[in-house]
Amino acid sequence: MSKVFKKTSGNGHIALYLGKRDFVDNVDSVELVEGVIKVDPSGLNGRKVFVYLACAFRYGSEDLDVIGLSFRRDIWIQRVQVYPPTGGNAAKSPLQESLIKKVGEQGCPFSFQMPTNLPCSVGLQPGPNDAGKACGVDFEVKGYIANLPDSADEVIDKKDTCRLMIRKIQFAPANNKPGPKADIAKQFMMTDKPVNLEASLEKEIYYHGDPITVKLKVNNETTKVVKKIKISVEQLTSVVLYSSDTYTKAVCTEEFGETINANSTFEKSFQITPLLSNNKEKRGLAVDGRLKDEDTHLASTTLSQGEKEMQGIIVSYKVKVNLVVSGGGLLGGLTGSDVIVELPLTLMSPKPAEVAEITIESMEG
Repeated sequence: MSKVFKKTSGNGHIALYLGKRDFVDNVDSVELVEGVIKVDPSGLNGRKVFVYLACAFRYGSEDLDVIGLSFRRDIWIQRVQVYPPTGGNAAKSPLQESLIKKVGEQGCPFSFQMPTNLPCSVGLQPGPNDAGKACGVDFEVKGYIANLPDSADEVIDKKDTCRLMIRKIQFAPANNKPGPKADIAKQFMMTDKPVNLEASLEKEIYYHGDPITVKLKVNNETTKVVKKIKISVEQLTSVVLYSSDTYTKAVCTEEFGETINANSTFEKSFQITPLLSNNKEKRGLAVDGRLKDEDTHLASTTLSQGEKEMQGIIVSYKVKVNLVVSGGGLLGGLTGSDVIVELPLTLMSPKPAEVAEITIESMEG
């Protein structure tokens, strides 16, 4: 069994146990979120114990909730009553059996099945002077003592709750396919022949931190000169809540001083590497969700089946190739223009190897 994570309520009457905090979305299905909550019935005073799993979009500081405004919108939430038990003796998974052996007879199992159209855990990078929690999509498992599962009239004391943040994550598929290819032929004023540009990537999926190889083929049939080549990676972040807004930010831009003379051909591969460490000041950049304050990286591409519309934050990338062409001709520099082509890019993490540990980590705060 992997490491066990534990969180106890302030009054010690309930304690939440999870076998892991990262749950993998395989596009067509999501790993089951399962755990055990330990209940001390002597502290309930006739109340019940519930557990919920919530996916929420947070867009402000929780400190401001006191003025009556909610800075958190639930995208999806599911609740179950765990004590007193409501059903028959449901079958327990091997993980739950192991946890109940650890916590004793007071352990009550629970499980949640997330739908496939929920976003992954993503944060929007705060600016250098921003305070409070970052905006983004997060997932929370929360145990609480109450009379009713969800009542606007019932105030639940913070001492009667325990919660653990979890992550929904996607890893790169094992089968990497050949990369995309795109081409364009662009004509300019005063010329009857075009500049032909073809760009391609070696493979479909690149891992975070790996250099991306962009292969270019250029056939310059004009009398103009290509002065330099610019290659950039852009992150497209769609925030889908009340409406849909898409933000585009360059995460890597390189200029190469290659010149391509008139009536000549050119073929070369270039490498660029988008890294979060080079974009620390960019406010609103999407980064993979983090637990506590560990390091993270640029947000991974969101994979989806495309059947149901996702809410939350959806991330994609593209490589943009730009040939800067000199003006020339009768009008000098005024007829200068760029030849631009774009390629879709999938940026993700490889699936890690399973590491077996048997320890209980008690989460503070």
